[in-house]
Amino acid sequence: MNHGLSPAVAKILKQLHYPLDVMLLCVRWYVAYPLSLRHLEQMMDERGIVVDHSTIHRWAIKLLPVLEKAFRRCKRAVGKSWRMDETYIRIRGEWQSLPGSR
Repeated sequence: MNHGLSPAVAKILKQLHYPLDVMLLCVRWYVAYPLSLRHLEQMMDERGIVVDHSTIHRWAIKLLPVLEKAFRRCKRAVGKSWRMDETYIRIRGEWQSLPGSR
């Protein structure tokens, strides 16, 4: 069940005994959207997947630190040089440059 995952992630997933796609979907929705654990429990139940809200919470506690660490390794560095073009807005039908944008 490795799926090309790091050994740390594979070890945690092996301990959790649930389909990977269900766990990752629940954790992703929990982090990405303002949903409660009980809402996620109901959403999974509507899809025919019976899982308790406390189980989803345990998945989040176990998976999020490991996933965050794995994603940080893959994250590209941000450049040191930033440039910004002039910003124009329309005022009374005329295009004008914003102060401080030159």
